[in-house]
Amino acid sequence: MRFTTRPEIKGTFGVCASTHWIASAVGMKLLEQGGSAFDAAAAMGFVLHVVEPHLNGPLGDMPALIRLAGDAAPTVVCGQGVAPAGATIEHYRAEGLDLIPGSGLLATVGPGAFDAWMLMLRDHGRLPLREVLAPAIYYARHGHPVLPRVAGTIAGLAEFFREEWPTSFETWLPNGSAPAAGELFRNPTLADTWDRLLAEAEATTGREAQIETARRTFREGFIAEAIDSWMRDACVMDAAGGRRKGVLTGQDLATWEATYEKPLDVDYEGWRVWKCGVWTQGPTLLQSLRILEGSGIGAMDPTGAAFVHHVVETMKLSYADREAYYGDPLHSDIPTASLLARDYAEGRRDLIGPTCSQAQRPGRIDGYEQWADAAAARASASHATGPGVGAGEPTMAHLTERRGDTVHIDVIDQWGNAVSATPSGGWLQSSPVVPGLGMPLNSRAQMFWLEEGLPSALAPGRRPRTTLSPSMAEAPDGTRHAFGTPGGDQQDQWQLILLLRLVHGDLNLQEAIDAPLFHTGHVQSSFYPRTARPGHLMLEPAFGKAVIDDLTARGHDVEVAEPWTVGRLTAASRASDGVLSAAATPRMMQAYAIGR
Repeated sequence: MRFTTRPEIKGTFGVCASTHWIASAVGMKLLEQGGSAFDAAAAMGFVLHVVEPHLNGPLGDMPALIRLAGDAAPTVVCGQGVAPAGATIEHYRAEGLDLIPGSGLLATVGPGAFDAWMLMLRDHGRLPLREVLAPAIYYARHGHPVLPRVAGTIAGLAEFFREEWPTSFETWLPNGSAPAAGELFRNPTLADTWDRLLAEAEATTGREAQIETARRTFREGFIAEAIDSWMRDACVMDAAGGRRKGVLTGQDLATWEATYEKPLDVDYEGWRVWKCGVWTQGPTLLQSLRILEGSGIGAMDPTGAAFVHHVVETMKLSYADREAYYGDPLHSDIPTASLLARDYAEGRRDLIGPTCSQAQRPGRIDGYEQWADAAAARASASHATGPGVGAGEPTMAHLTERRGDTVHIDVIDQWGNAVSATPSGGWLQSSPVVPGLGMPLNSRAQMFWLEEGLPSALAPGRRPRTTLSPSMAEAPDGTRHAFGTPGGDQQDQWQLILLLRLVHGDLNLQEAIDAPLFHTGHVQSSFYPRTARPGHLMLEPAFGKAVIDDLTARGHDVEVAEPWTVGRLTAASRASDGVLSAAATPRMMQAYAIGR
């Protein structure tokens, strides 16, 4: 199928793609000012905090893959904050919990996004911090046309905010009523926060020194102090239906910094593909590629039933391993090399049959069998959940608007520097706004389990196994790609489909993104209340009746989505001759690619 809703963007100066047109335009503005891909991406990230506050915020999380023009491989920027010192399984169990709620104060870990952007800017940016933050400050202070889904999310939570989270009511309903779609919406308190941070940073001299001052101000100055002071007394309703205090302190913020680390990678059909480590779900894509090697997937019609069935069954296996084995490798001995080994993948490939699997089937690795057994048991367990709102499962347009999601950014500049970043967390529906800051905390702690001995068990200082998963790849002809998507557990499902279409087809970026998409809810959700839907398969109606009937006959529990509602992919690439390309999904009518 060759069809596009818009042209693939081409140029040589720079390209920016993101999940909101304003952010993409801001990225190009920074490139035009002489900024690098790192300046542009950071400015886009701060603007997305303002224009998509239901999907990300400054106190959220941000893993990124960055690649300098002359580097042979990308580097990971870890902007995933860790569990607070007081976040113990014993404490959470004493609060009457067997699952960490999807919202409220016990759901939070330390904020990571801000420091990750600052680290990237300090080492690879070119512009002063003020120029990077200026667009976000402008839109926060002077307003932006609020998206229909933002307006809908606020309206749906208006009474809850009024009764339970008054600081959120003041921020998101400043005149006592929810904003209408398209109405100018402002967050002047957030603008004041960034203005004050800049004033303190600019009391020092020099670009790098100012960025370092901003980092210290965030971690130890007035921002950390505001969070610490509020958290000492705040006791708020959460998704489990109880009013509970949190455990995050100013000391937790002061003792954490964003870091660099090496990515994981595999080769596939002459391509090299990079993902963040097993503290994300990114390696599921790498595992899926290993399983698909030698399967004949390249000869299958990428919009046919055989392709959909084979890819879905492959993803079920790699995601089952995610549930068993992934976690923070700084705290657990995770068998990463075994998971990405070809001989292990061959054994997993043999499990794929002609019909839909209904089981959760993590692989068994010598010495780690207890983790596989525990994952299989968790998948079939039921948990008591409460009536609270704001459960944190990222969703698409066909699901509830009260839940959070994510944003994505891809940038390549004229020199060939590239960024693929997936900011998330700190959603307006995840946690109350911190007084005086104009921003809520994140809810990433819900991805921990309250069971001892697991690589994803809650423990102080441990990173939650996040779903956030930017990607980079290099084709045999030297073309470098940066791509990603929002979507929680679906992120590496949609990205795998995009990559397979690029590897095995002759589609350009826009054609590959616009082709119909699918995903499965068979995998155990990373988000409260951690459910799974065995055999589930959602796909867009553009696949056609024959494909849908074929997949139903294979035993899949087929759910046909509304047209153009699955996936929010964006992508950018640079060919060896310097030609840049970019594309963005038309789904949800807000993502755009820009370039020249």
